[in-house]
Amino acid sequence: MAESAKERIGVVGSGVMGRGIVQLFAVAGHQVWLHDSREGAIEEALGFIGELLERSVAKGRLSAEEREATLARIHPSDGLAGLAECDLVIEAIVENLEAKQALLRQLEEVVASGAILASNTSSLSVTRLASACRHPERVAGYHFFNPVPLMKIVEVVRGELTRPEVIARLERLAREAGHFPALTPDTPGFLVNHAGRAYVPEALRLLDEGIATPAQIDRILCLSLGFRMGPFELLDLIGLDVTHAVMESVYRQFYDDPYYTPSWQVPRRIAAGLLGRKSGEGFYRYAQGKRLEPDIVPPPAVPVTRPFWLDRRESEWRERIARLAEAAGSRLEEGAAPSEEAICLVTPQGETVSETIAERGLPAERTLALETLAGCDACRVLMRHPAIDEEVLAQASAALGADGVPVEVIHDSPGFVAQRILAFMVNIGSEIVRRGVAEPATLDRAVKLALGYPQGPLAFGERFGPQTFARVLGCLHDHYGEPRYRVSPWLKQRIALGLPLCESL
Repeated sequence: MAESAKERIGVVGSGVMGRGIVQLFAVAGHQVWLHDSREGAIEEALGFIGELLERSVAKGRLSAEEREATLARIHPSDGLAGLAECDLVIEAIVENLEAKQALLRQLEEVVASGAILASNTSSLSVTRLASACRHPERVAGYHFFNPVPLMKIVEVVRGELTRPEVIARLERLAREAGHFPALTPDTPGFLVNHAGRAYVPEALRLLDEGIATPAQIDRILCLSLGFRMGPFELLDLIGLDVTHAVMESVYRQFYDDPYYTPSWQVPRRIAAGLLGRKSGEGFYRYAQGKRLEPDIVPPPAVPVTRPFWLDRRESEWRERIARLAEAAGSRLEEGAAPSEEAICLVTPQGETVSETIAERGLPAERTLALETLAGCDACRVLMRHPAIDEEVLAQASAALGADGVPVEVIHDSPGFVAQRILAFMVNIGSEIVRRGVAEPATLDRAVKLALGYPQGPLAFGERFGPQTFARVLGCLHDHYGEPRYRVSPWLKQRIALGLPLCESL
């Protein structure tokens, strides 16, 4: 399409999101008009965009001519009247319902009848925003992620009255700009913020219960499952205040559904000014923008004098543990029951180590649980309990770390860390599909692009088996007696029929 035929785009609000949207569409060849009511804001935004484009030139990603052409396509607008000729106007102002509604009413009086009005809201109902307009059918959500030019995804949100052709135009514009348009109806949290109500909230629940420290949880998930950031690193990066506002918003919009219950720990930290990187401290401390790594106390170097017994009979796992035991100067027993000296390793999926000990009649003082779902090549997780002999724990830690792989010791919990968080992710993902928020492929792709997960929730479900996570959720539900861990009917149905999670049927 020739440049002259491209949609003329207006953006209201020159903050982080607004200027990012301006840059995205100007680079894509659109004429873009930018308005901000704050004096000097537009000049600041233009200077910021110019610096970013200059960096792209320095890195060889953009020519000097392209930079100048891009800047020439950006036009300051002193008032809303300057947006009258735009085919699309995107508001990116403060996240406040009344303020956004007032702006949309004003824009409706300025733009042509065929123009689209879009909101970059991350959490407000698009339908409620549009209800303030005489023509709500031309209003849609267009939710980008920060930094806009780099995060190759935008949620295209359909209000209850939004015309299909409006959604089609926004979808096409996104693709032309190099972004994946994740189509979603107007539901709480839309798609990405809805899907994100598993990873961080369940990690906070583990912290609430004293199961593991933030650093332990982050290390386990990053090393074992390949997440680029642990949940507490992510909280600190985004800001505890920002994340908690989304958690509370989604929770309230779903009428306090226990699936989405926020953590009591976060408001307390917010009140103390511990907001994350931007305040210098959240769950971690920061100096000059860099995280100060918490001290890791190595396990004591103790001689390993006891043999080991493993409840798993698969040759692969027995060979692994046998090699580690031998490297530590010990051995793995072959009997169906442990000897009176053996350190017993059990490998529950969903159950606590305490329940496993009681069920199997094993000696509590000599029994620990070993996480096997997520493998043990990069990280090994041992689960202790109140009755464990500390000398046994020390020997087990020493033996399992004999090859240099870090060993994390956590407290008794149904589902360890990885099992529990993955099960919750798969369950929330299943509910998203059940509610018609997104198709499985859209969900998984959106989560990977927006949240940086190594796999989408349903792909994780397929990888480890949906039955596994239904079992873990069942154990969590039995242990706590809370509807928070009820298994999604969609997940139950897929398991019963043997249907894949990642395909639309």
